[in-house]
Amino acid sequence: MWTRDEDHKLYKIEWNSLEIKRNLCVNFSMMDWYEPRDFKEWAKRLFAIRHLVLILFILSVFISELRFDWLEQALGSYLVTTNSNRPESGAIWEIGHRTITARQTLDQIVTDRQFSQREARGATTFTQMALNILPNQGVMLSSEHFRKLYLTLPQTIAHKIASPFEILRLFSDGSWVRTYLEKADDGLKIYLLNTNNRVLRELKIPLNLIQYIERVELALTGTLEDLPTFKNRIYSADRFFAALESLPEEDLRSVVSQPEMLLSMPGHIVRVGISDEAVSGFIELGFEIEDGTKRKVILLKGREWAVWMLRSCLEEKELELNTTSDSQSNWM
Repeated sequence: MWTRDEDHKLYKIEWNSLEIKRNLCVNFSMMDWYEPRDFKEWAKRLFAIRHLVLILFILSVFISELRFDWLEQALGSYLVTTNSNRPESGAIWEIGHRTITARQTLDQIVTDRQFSQREARGATTFTQMALNILPNQGVMLSSEHFRKLYLTLPQTIAHKIASPFEILRLFSDGSWVRTYLEKADDGLKIYLLNTNNRVLRELKIPLNLIQYIERVELALTGTLEDLPTFKNRIYSADRFFAALESLPEEDLRSVVSQPEMLLSMPGHIVRVGISDEAVSGFIELGFEIEDGTKRKVILLKGREWAVWMLRSCLEEKELELNTTSDSQSNWM
């Protein structure tokens, strides 16, 4: 059964809820929902305590940010923490990658240039020096160093670069102190300089002469067997010159283009090799020279048609020798 106490409790609950609703209505009704009528009322609302507290709080946050940069630091710490988890994309990442790549490329270029400069200055032969100069780049050498490289060349080649008397004059009077060498597309340019870097003499070595010097220096020591281009095409000197003598006089220089170079070399020729490869209408010939206990190979070029004529004579001579030896063996 429903008791009086329970009715009283229910009545109190309903009364309390009505009181709460009434208080809310009163509070909302007391709030200023209308526009201020004059400046005094506007100022009163503006300088209310809760408004001043809010303004002071905002100002304190703004000033502390300007003074301590805590917002930037917090954002930066967050970005650093999450950096490894973010994908590498966007303009900033691309700029960063390009900057790193450009820096690495520049470092590699500087390293290569320093290495080539060091190798060129430490070269002991003319070919080593020329090969270590980068295209459209140059290297500075002392006059003494260039003089030593000049003396390593065969006389016939050295005279094509510069007269030895001119080199001697410039070196002896002390005006020539350094040499600048620059590689161009058509060869090597050499500038003999004085102490004020004024050009005393300009020399030029064409590209074909550099290539010829390279072949000569590579074949300075060794035998024809060390050069695979002459394999199975090596003849004794007497057989070679006997076949050469059978050719017309006007064709001899087409086979041996520079006989003066062979005459200038100390020692005597023991064997001759003929290459089987033709390049630009020329065939390479190797002359093995014996000088005491040492042997070296001098490389020359002959015109293709003339060398083939010589080889035909050599093969005919060899065939005649083989036929004669077979006849003698059968007679015995």
